[in-house]
Amino acid sequence: MLKNDFIADVLPSVLEWQRDIHRHPELGFDEHRTSDFVVTKLREFGLEVHRDVSATTVVGVLRAGDSDKTLMFRAELDALPVNEATDLAHRSEIEGVMHACGHDGHTAMLLGAAKLLSQSPGFDGTLYFVFQPAEEVHGGGKKMVGDGLLQRFPADKVFSQHNWPGAKEGAVVITEGPIMAGVDDFTLTFSGKGAHAAMPELGDDPVLAAAEFVSASQRIVSRSVDPKSALVFSITQVHGGRINNIVPDKMEVQGTARFFDPALSDHVEKQIHKIASGLAQSHGLEYSLDYRKGYPAVVNTALGAATARDAAYAFMTDEMVITDAAPSLGCENFSYLLNAVGEGAYIWLGAGDVGPREGLHGDRFVFNDKLFPIGLRMWVSLAQTALARGA
Repeated sequence: MLKNDFIADVLPSVLEWQRDIHRHPELGFDEHRTSDFVVTKLREFGLEVHRDVSATTVVGVLRAGDSDKTLMFRAELDALPVNEATDLAHRSEIEGVMHACGHDGHTAMLLGAAKLLSQSPGFDGTLYFVFQPAEEVHGGGKKMVGDGLLQRFPADKVFSQHNWPGAKEGAVVITEGPIMAGVDDFTLTFSGKGAHAAMPELGDDPVLAAAEFVSASQRIVSRSVDPKSALVFSITQVHGGRINNIVPDKMEVQGTARFFDPALSDHVEKQIHKIASGLAQSHGLEYSLDYRKGYPAVVNTALGAATARDAAYAFMTDEMVITDAAPSLGCENFSYLLNAVGEGAYIWLGAGDVGPREGLHGDRFVFNDKLFPIGLRMWVSLAQTALARGA
C-alpha cells in the first residue's frame, strides 16, 4: 500500500470486523448476530439501511450526485457446518460451525467499501450493498429475488467477489462467460417385490437394477453429449436393505450433475428417465425419479466482465488481472442475482496455493489477509468505474 493510502486507514477496522464475524459464525438463515453487526456498521457510516427484504438480508443504500444509474454489490453472511481445526486466535467459538468459505472476509470487505465510499464517494448514482444470507446450500439468493429484492432496489449491474485458493496470489480473476457451474441433484428409486435371499425367484431384485444404473448412467456424459461440453455426472449414494439375508423391495440411487450449458439440465433428466425406464422394464420393477434443479450456472456478461476489468486495470498491473481462467465446476447462487439483473460479473481474488484441508470448505481454511486491500480497492474502483462522474 502507498503511504497515506486511503485503504490503509480502514484496513485495521476491516480486519477487526472479519475476526469478530469469524469467531461467531452462523448457518444459513440464522445469521441474526451477523446481520445485526452489519446493520450497526452501515448506520454508523450514514447509509440508509433496510432489513425487511428477505429473511436475514441486509441492504445498505448510498447515493451520490444526481445520476439515475444504479449498481449492486453483494457479499454473503453465512458459515458452514464444519468443525474448525485451525489454531487461529480468532477461531470459531461455535462448536460445529465455521467460516470455511471466507464469507466473513467478504462481508468485512464490503463493509469497508461502504465506509470508504460514504466518506469519499467519487461516483454518481446509487449503490446498493446487499448482504445475503444462506449462500451455502439453502438458496438465499433465489429467496431474495423471489421476495422482491430487485423490485425495491433495481440495479443496472451486480457484482460479487470471492476469495479463490489455487488462483495466483493477489491476482484479480475476471472472465467473460461461464465461471461457476449449474448443479442439479436427483434421487432415483427402483421398487419391486422383496424376497428371502435363499429364494430370490419369489421376488424382484431392485439391487441389480440399481447396480446396472450406476454403470449404464455413465453413458450420459460419454455418449449423449458433445465431448467439448462440460458435464460432470456423479453417483454419490446407493441405499437399500436392512439385513443381509433379504433382497430388499426398494433401492435408492442419488447423485448430482454439474454443467455450464443450462440445456444440459433438461438433457440429463431425460437421459436418467430413459435409462431407468429400460432397466425397470427389463427387471419387472417400477421406478420414480425426483430430479431437483439447483443453482444455475454463473455466467459473467460481456459488459459486466469488461466493466470489472476496467476497474481492476485502474489499480492493478496487467499481469495481475487474469482474464482467461478456466471456470470452476463448483456452484454459487449469485447466479440468481446475476440472471435477474442481467448484467454483471463474479470476480475471484487469487489466494494462492494452499495445503490439504486448507481450501474452500476445509476445516483448516484461513482467509488470506493479503486479499483485503485488493478487494477493498476493487469495490471502490468498481463504483467509480460503473458509476463514473460525467459518464
